[in-house]
Amino acid sequence: MIKAILIFNNHGKPRLSKFYQPYSEDTQQQIIRETFHLVSKRDENVCNFLEGGLLIGGSDNKLIYRHYATLYFVFCVDSSESELGILDLIQVFVETLDKCFENVCELDLIFHVDKVHNILAEMVMGGMVLETNMNEIVTQIDAQNKLEKSEVKIMNVHIATSSRKANSLHWPILYQSRFFSGWLSGSSSPCCISCKEYESS
Repeated sequence: MIKAILIFNNHGKPRLSKFYQPYSEDTQQQIIRETFHLVSKRDENVCNFLEGGLLIGGSDNKLIYRHYATLYFVFCVDSSESELGILDLIQVFVETLDKCFENVCELDLIFHVDKVHNILAEMVMGGMVLETNMNEIVTQIDAQNKLEKSEVKIMNVHIATSSRKANSLHWPILYQSRFFSGWLSGSSSPCCISCKEYESS
């Protein structure tokens, strides 16, 4: 089972954190710091998995990671997960991000965190791996994007329609106010208001 998925940069700044087990906010922050300390001090030539820190479960758990440019992608898993399988899953995750964002970078993770979480949710749910086929994941994300765009269009049409209806009510209200104003002032012809007079008011 996957217990947590963490992404942080070379300075330890978290760019994404997803925990699949209940931890307090303080404990989550401590786990991120502990994990960064364990992973960042490792040489680039050593293997990409090691024992988990004490806060994440100690030797019964593993940290499996990949380092891409300025970012570390770390999966915290229990002993039932395959190290090589998780390494492949990280690669699929990164390639999917790259395809969705067209050459993904750290800023994409900062400004589009909701989309990154949506992509991750297509792959992992409740700590269990759901999908590893990149094309299938991208297809689902594209479908979500199309649905969001159609909802925005419907909302814009609704707003425009409501605005036109509100504007159409302006004339009779103004006409009535002119009528009663003229009647109260004793005007002999309160209803005779030309369009030019209305427009100039």
